[in-house]
Amino acid sequence: MNVHHLELFYYVAKHGGISAAVRHIPYGIQQPAVSGQMRVLEETTGARLFERSPFRLTSAGEKLFAHVQPFFETLGEVAASVRGEASEPELRIGASEIVLRDHIPVVMQRLRKRHPRVRLSLRSGYSSELETWLRDRQIDLAIGPIEARAPARLQVRPLARVPLVLLVHRRSPLKSAGELWAVKKPREPLLGLPAGTTVMRNFQRGLKRRGVVWPQAVEATSVELVTRYVANGEGLGVNIAVPAVIKHRDVRALPLDGFEPMIMGLLWRPEPSAVVQRMLDEVSQYSRETWPEWASDAAGS
Repeated sequence: MNVHHLELFYYVAKHGGISAAVRHIPYGIQQPAVSGQMRVLEETTGARLFERSPFRLTSAGEKLFAHVQPFFETLGEVAASVRGEASEPELRIGASEIVLRDHIPVVMQRLRKRHPRVRLSLRSGYSSELETWLRDRQIDLAIGPIEARAPARLQVRPLARVPLVLLVHRRSPLKSAGELWAVKKPREPLLGLPAGTTVMRNFQRGLKRRGVVWPQAVEATSVELVTRYVANGEGLGVNIAVPAVIKHRDVRALPLDGFEPMIMGLLWRPEPSAVVQRMLDEVSQYSRETWPEWASDAAGS
C-alpha cells in the first residue's frame, strides 16, 4: 500500500469524510485528488473502506484505521523528541581507561553547570587510536600522550609533563635505576605498556642514550596492570609517576632521572563546538589544580 494513500485515509477516517479531511490535511490538496487516491487505495486493498454518504467506515476500513491511527497520531511527538535530542549538545571523549574513570567525572560536574543537557560518550584507547578516531570524526576530544609536534589536521594543548618511574618489588635489592645502566644488559624481565606507546618509546630512547639494551618481555594493556605484575614478582616495570597508578604495598618506585617525561595533552579538530571548547578549558583548569608541579612546566612547552 502507498504510504501517502494511507495518510490521506487517516484524515478521511478521523474527520468523517473527504471534504472534512481536506480542511484538516496540513498541506494543499484538492477534494477530487483525495477521492481519486482513496479509490486507488480501495483497489489496492481489494475492499471498500467507507461509505460515502452518509460517511461510515466499513469493517475493513475500521481495521485499517486501527492500524494506521497510532502511527500518524504520534508523529508530532516523535518529531518533537527528535528535535529536542538534536538540540542537545554532544560530547564524545577518547582517553585511557584511568582518565575516563578517575578524572573525567569530576570535570563533567563542572561542565554541566554550563551545559546541563550535554550527551556524553566515552571511548578508551591508545594515543594512535585516539588520533585516528578524531580524524574520522568518531570522537570530538582526546586526552592522552602527545608528541612535541602536533599531528596533522589536529590541534594540541599540553596539560602536564608526567615523569617516568621504574617499579621494582619491595624486596628488590636495587636502590636506584642507575645500578641497572652499569651492567648495560639487564637480565630482569622488563614490563610496560605496548612498545609503540609514548611511555615505552621515551624509555627506550633513554636507554639508547645510555648504551643500555633491554628488550621488553611483557606488554600490559594498562598502567595499572604494569604495577600489579611487578607486585606479583614478574619483573621490573616502566610506569608514570602518578600515585594512584603506582601505589602498592609490594612495589617501590625508582626515579628515572634524565628520561623524557610523558606529556599529557588535549587533541581536537579545528573549529570546535561551544561544548568542546568549554571542555578544553575545564580540563586545562582541572589539570593545573590537580598536578600543579607538572602542569606549570607543560604550559610553556
